[in-house]
Amino acid sequence: TYSDLFLGGIELIQIDKSVAAQMIAHALEDEPNECCGFVAGYKEEFNKVYRMTNVEGSPYRFSMDSHELFQVTREIEDNEWDKIIYHSHTHTEAYPSDTDIRLASYPDAYYLIVSLMQKESPTIRVFRIVDSVVSEVPFQVT
Repeated sequence: TYSDLFLGGIELIQIDKSVAAQMIAHALEDEPNECCGFVAGYKEEFNKVYRMTNVEGSPYRFSMDSHELFQVTREIEDNEWDKIIYHSHTHTEAYPSDTDIRLASYPDAYYLIVSLMQKESPTIRVFRIVDSVVSEVPFQVT
């Protein structure tokens, strides 16, 4: 199933510093709209970024281009990588919005949010959203 592509039971997610820099750059480039994409890798170590097109073109929500989503999902599956969904918040904290919570449809998914609320020092946080309950997941940039 689609949910099998997401992580299960990870205690500490490690994201390569170049991946963090790429996500922040993506967020800044797509501003004022939210950016979106995936980070992929094996288990706790994520070192590949897939920038996706936000077809919503909105500062309040995102939706990934279906053609890109098919291609990226296929590559991630073929490599047996794990993935995390990421998107940006342009003017609010790195915490799931009511819209994020309402649209979270994969209970096994991890959601990474890049906040540009303080552009000189963007914030990154990772969450799980299960049955509208948000829980933060420990992560570190390596």
